[in-house]
Amino acid sequence: MRRYTEPDADNARWEGFEFRDGDAVIAAPSKSGTTWTQLLVALLVFDGPNFPEPIGKISLWMDQRTRPVEEAHATFAAQEHRRFIKTHTPLDGVPIVDEVRYLCVGRDPRDAAISMLHHADNMDRIAFARLLTADARPGDEPPKPRPDLTFEERIDRFIDGDDFPGWNLRFLAHHYMTFWEQRGRENVALFHFDDYRRGLPAEIQRMAAHLGIEVSPERAAELADEADIERVRSRAADVAPEAHLGVWKDTTRFFRSGKSRQWEDRFTAEQQDRYEALVAELVPEDLAAWMHGGWAGVGRATGGT
Repeated sequence: MRRYTEPDADNARWEGFEFRDGDAVIAAPSKSGTTWTQLLVALLVFDGPNFPEPIGKISLWMDQRTRPVEEAHATFAAQEHRRFIKTHTPLDGVPIVDEVRYLCVGRDPRDAAISMLHHADNMDRIAFARLLTADARPGDEPPKPRPDLTFEERIDRFIDGDDFPGWNLRFLAHHYMTFWEQRGRENVALFHFDDYRRGLPAEIQRMAAHLGIEVSPERAAELADEADIERVRSRAADVAPEAHLGVWKDTTRFFRSGKSRQWEDRFTAEQQDRYEALVAELVPEDLAAWMHGGWAGVGRATGGT
């Protein structure tokens, strides 16, 4: 596996993890539909909205360093239900096991960027930094204060950033590329934020098929209602990641809008030109089409299950 280490995450935490047949790994860059997908999988696993615990306690972010790795592994080992595990690590940094199902989730990187900027403003960084001490490593330094930048300057950092790993366009493109190259595998499937918005019941059925769970069109429609943004916002304490750890200033703001094409009012023409040029350099045309709109412009035949 390729090593990915950041101040708040380390994919070495997968080492020694004992998979079970049927485990599901949900992998997406931050702010690209991870939490929505965790909710959809939870609705399928528990056949409805009654979960034994908040999703943040059930479907831990494996790489996150807010708890000792032994505690994370023990949490999953104690679970008797179908397990689903969250990661923001690209596929080349996650163990690939034939009996495990992998779900990549995509979103237009520009919308993900806008969502991330609002997300960062809603985070209680002092509380989060305190949690990181639970998995402190020799030589760790406290998180640096976030630079006081304008919204436009922060978008520039997203487009032009070259730190790797790091939350920027290059890293998101790489994440998607690692899955795109493996999309022909039977146990790998790619889902997209915009496909959820266009036809969530159908995507729930496709997800159920990938997981080997039977669900009728009528039941898929009922489950889709439970994943509506207003319904999710009303139960944010049960759905928002790490809500039980107190890392959000306002838990409901984690589900700010759930819309697409928000970037159109925030990216300047010059930023959009730079963005398009870099995307063309980083990924092939079919992957770019999927990144920007899901399977509608690509063709479902290349999308796995």
